[in-house]
Amino acid sequence: MVIESFCPEDTFALGQKIGELVKPGTVISLVGDLGVGKTVFTQGLAKGLGITEPVNSPTFTIVQVYDGGRLPFYHFDVYRIGDIEEMDEIGYEDYFYGEGVCLIEWADLIRELLPEHTGRIVIEKDLEKGFDYRRITLEGIDELEA
Repeated sequence: MVIESFCPEDTFALGQKIGELVKPGTVISLVGDLGVGKTVFTQGLAKGLGITEPVNSPTFTIVQVYDGGRLPFYHFDVYRIGDIEEMDEIGYEDYFYGEGVCLIEWADLIRELLPEHTGRIVIEKDLEKGFDYRRITLEGIDELEA
């Protein structure tokens, strides 16, 4: 499924809609270049989960945990991971196979660790359609494709 976003508010709203629909144990891979709107999408998803605290990219901590919503939210950013063993050190399996929702930025770097049923969201720019335009591709996000 491909969604067109014409402004950051559209990207946020899509994240919020997904956050309202996801179920316990959902794992989503979030793919996109720097500055494409991954954080805006993530903030929308968090709002959809009912999280009211500020949500930012956990670039230097690998995972940021938010417990204030209807489900725990685990926001991963594995961009700076040096060795896949670092994921073992933080106990990634507890997050990936738990009752919360995992969103993993740069998940392609840890592809071999991802659960079999991991949804994938790809955010891409297309400057020919405008500076704020984004093409957002959803794969395996059952809540929206049902």
